Amino acid sequence: MSYLPDHGDETYHVARYDLRLDYKIVPNRLSAHAVLTAVARRQLSRFTLDLSGFKVSAVRVDGRAAKFARRGHRMTVKPARPLAEGAEFAVEVRYSGNPRPVGGRWGDIGWDELTDGALVASQPIGAPSWFPCNDRPGDKASYTVAVTTSSAYRVLVTGDLVSRQAGASATTWVFQRREPTSTYLMSVQIGRYDELPLPGPVAQRVAVPRRLRDKASADFGRQPEMMACFERLFGPYPFGEYVVVVTDDDLEDPIEAQGMAIFGANHVDGRCGFERLVAHELAHQWFGNSLTIARWQDIWLNEGFATYAEWLWSQESGGPGVAELVREWGARVPGSAFPIGDPGVAHLFDPPVYKRGALTLHALRGRVGDERFFAMLRSWATVWRHGAVTTADFVAHAEAHAGEPLGGFFAEWLGRW
Repeated sequence: MSYLPDHGDETYHVARYDLRLDYKIVPNRLSAHAVLTAVARRQLSRFTLDLSGFKVSAVRVDGRAAKFARRGHRMTVKPARPLAEGAEFAVEVRYSGNPRPVGGRWGDIGWDELTDGALVASQPIGAPSWFPCNDRPGDKASYTVAVTTSSAYRVLVTGDLVSRQAGASATTWVFQRREPTSTYLMSVQIGRYDELPLPGPVAQRVAVPRRLRDKASADFGRQPEMMACFERLFGPYPFGEYVVVVTDDDLEDPIEAQGMAIFGANHVDGRCGFERLVAHELAHQWFGNSLTIARWQDIWLNEGFATYAEWLWSQESGGPGVAELVREWGARVPGSAFPIGDPGVAHLFDPPVYKRGALTLHALRGRVGDERFFAMLRSWATVWRHGAVTTADFVAHAEAHAGEPLGGFFAEWLGRW
């Protein structure tokens, strides 16, 4: 059963999103045109899109006006003609309004105003706050995103910058995200940012307010070493570039996005005080972003792996070793009141998912040995590169590498899955 049954529609798959956004910063006003290229998984006389809070002026399917009705963030679309199973079709939506986060049990999530600019934090339900989508984590698509806004601001989108057309008052930035990407991993960042390039074979840069540039240079200075460590352990970095954005506002937690991570000003102290989080967000590029969970109940595959990567980097960089961290967290979360492999929506982001997920990986490492364990991780990241995965997929992958059944082992550590 889906954890978020009121998000997403399994009757079709979106292959591509083309988004044209015109954003006025001071009034927080967005006018937009979205085209979704999709494939019907069965015959469709109607389907749903997720879009929150905007006025929709027109919907067209394959160039024909379509009827639509809205209830909350759900929009039901009825094409002029039914769509055959397997048919490719295009959905065009024109909409405008004041973007705001989607409210829910995790607070307000999505497009949000900064003191001077805007950010998008979409996990897990925030994507409909800025574009019409099939909001399921396993429905991965490619994207073109064009953002027009004041020329005084820098725009960063999760993708490769392919053009920038500057005008006196407004500039249009066009980005392409070619790799299949989940809706919740798409992000837009708008601010008065300087850019700080980082050395190394993988393109890396930090977008940061000028007042925080020196501190960010220190805090992210070891990120190239971290990248080299993770490439050695997990395989090649799965994207063309890694961009870190530091907002001028404080954030409760860093934000994960595809090929990008967003930190608050409070996460930058000039003393590497939040390096654990730097490692965690970078590790998500392999586990969470390239390999994306097909279902939210498998969230430990994101968070347990990223947490274990923190521990591996701690040992690599001269901090507490993995064995010490395992003892510490093994004492603090010796068990769990809920199954880590299917925690329930209420516990989706609770600490045991992160820490006991990491402990599960360490126990697996102890069972199969270092050579098989790290070969298993590299193969996992390579075989499923840019795909959607489940716990059952990982269990089967681990068994193939271990050469033995591991159902009982994972049942002990994860509970059901």
